[in-house]
Amino acid sequence: MVEAETWTGIMGIAPDVVVDAVLAKRNTGTAIGDAPLVIALGPGFEAGRDCHMVIETDRGHELGRIITEGSAAPNTGVPGTIAGVSTERVVRAPAGGVFNARRAIGDVVEVGEILGDVDGAEVAAAIAGVVRGLIRDGTTVDAGLKLGDIDPRANPGHCATISDKARAIAGSVLEAVMRSVNALR
Repeated sequence: MVEAETWTGIMGIAPDVVVDAVLAKRNTGTAIGDAPLVIALGPGFEAGRDCHMVIETDRGHELGRIITEGSAAPNTGVPGTIAGVSTERVVRAPAGGVFNARRAIGDVVEVGEILGDVDGAEVAAAIAGVVRGLIRDGTTVDAGLKLGDIDPRANPGHCATISDKARAIAGSVLEAVMRSVNALR
């Protein structure tokens, strides 16, 4: 994250609100002084230390909860279950190198279909479905890095709409901003 004084130097602005939505599952540099209101999504942040508020991103009953003291649930390393599928839907780099995409977001794929390669090491779909996320073609990756995911519901239309999880999180960010604005009145 860019420090507050750097925001002004680079962008010519001093933001009132900074939202760290990187979803790296760790703090990559966000600081509570980056703006008058700093909101961070998911694990790796502590409200009151790294930011003013943390939004819970873990699926379930607590999804979207605004945390003003403490942290979100820790990263489990296990992706949420969609249509009965969890870890199998995540596509990972088989080796380190440059990822070369052969498929795109929205493509329908079958089990074993080649999604791309990392310096010649092929990346195959473990499940059938729709490519819902895919890292940018030409990106240098480390072995095991998440390259993308496949949605087993196989509805390409889902790639052009906001998911239930994203909508809940976005609504909570808006609520957090409104809480802060209303507290100033």
